[in-house]
Amino acid sequence: MAAQVDALLPLSFLEVLRAADRPVEDPETEFVAELRNKRLGLSETVHAQIRRYAEAVRRQQRLPADEVTGIARLVGRRPDAEALFRAAGAYVARGAYATLGGTTRRTLRVLPRLLARPLALRQVRRVARHYLGGTVRRAGATLLLEVPISLTLDSAPGNTGCAYYEASFGELLRLLVGHGGHVEHVRCAARHEGGCEWRAEWRR
Repeated sequence: MAAQVDALLPLSFLEVLRAADRPVEDPETEFVAELRNKRLGLSETVHAQIRRYAEAVRRQQRLPADEVTGIARLVGRRPDAEALFRAAGAYVARGAYATLGGTTRRTLRVLPRLLARPLALRQVRRVARHYLGGTVRRAGATLLLEVPISLTLDSAPGNTGCAYYEASFGELLRLLVGHGGHVEHVRCAARHEGGCEWRAEWRR
């Protein structure tokens, strides 16, 4: 069976593409119609796919991973690829955070740090496993996110696509514990170092 991922992942790419390509001019002007033919994010195809993925997210459906890698390659061809990967990664983290129950989110905000951190760590691990296909382990004062198979690895030159996971990890920590800290890419499959791994500060 082909690998499958949460529909939030392909949605994240198309939503940031649409946002990046949206013109600042008055949307009622005739110039926008011309832009729609030139900017991928404004195309009817992208809009239709956004609707499809949004519905799949609502239904909690998983989709073939190939859909993510295909869209990531389109993003990777753009001059603003790194910024888009980062925006999409943050989008996934916010979407995943939104799936936490209201009670869990309130508890994380009001509990003392000593009690909130174990609960937050469980949520980080759950999100990493479900959305990023990764595992999170604690090593002293840091957390390590390991992703054995990166969906964005070959989407852009070098390790540009790795910004997707870096941004997602950092934004998730910011939402759960109040800060993202500095996320460092310590191991990269693009450098033939096995899987990809990121390190972030945990104690503060």
